[in-house]
Amino acid sequence: MIGLYVPGDSLLHRLPAGAKLLGLAVLCTTLLLLGAPVALGAFTTLVVLLYAVAGVGPAAAWAQIKPLRWFAAVLFVMQFVLVDLYGAVSSTLRVVLAVALAGLITLTTRFADMMSFLERCFGPLRALGIDPFRVSLLLSLTVRSVPVISELATRVREAQRARGVSWSMRAFAVPLVVSALRHADALGEALSARGLDD
Repeated sequence: MIGLYVPGDSLLHRLPAGAKLLGLAVLCTTLLLLGAPVALGAFTTLVVLLYAVAGVGPAAAWAQIKPLRWFAAVLFVMQFVLVDLYGAVSSTLRVVLAVALAGLITLTTRFADMMSFLERCFGPLRALGIDPFRVSLLLSLTVRSVPVISELATRVREAQRARGVSWSMRAFAVPLVVSALRHADALGEALSARGLDD
């Protein structure tokens, strides 16, 4: 789930976080079982309709699958070489649709609502001496960090292009790691200010 919450009053926005996560599990399981091209086409239409119902806009929808473009391209080529054209299309489409659905959950669910649901789910861990709040916070921060790192990577690459720097893994990785560490420091300070550093 790589989205950031988009305020709205759609049916999806009003659904509880638990219901949305259960729906995500059911839809992703269904997606894995689909085989016929017509079924995959219908499922694609369903995902598009869900985004339309949520009213998050094309830009937010594209942002969910944009980070996958190179992975999807490599997956397609590998499947095409190892299997066939239909296998390549269906496998790639399944991955893209699953990520799009997960992104829709975070686009329509407030961070606090997701945290609250996860904390309730991890409630039984108290018997083991584990704080459910901290576990839910850890998972939530992990999910929310994905779009942040993706955005940092985009900024680094755009800065390289602006300076006319040719592609270099080292020239890309070093500023990305430094930016990620700065973000981690800022996040740590914010958590510490809220008394969550012990």
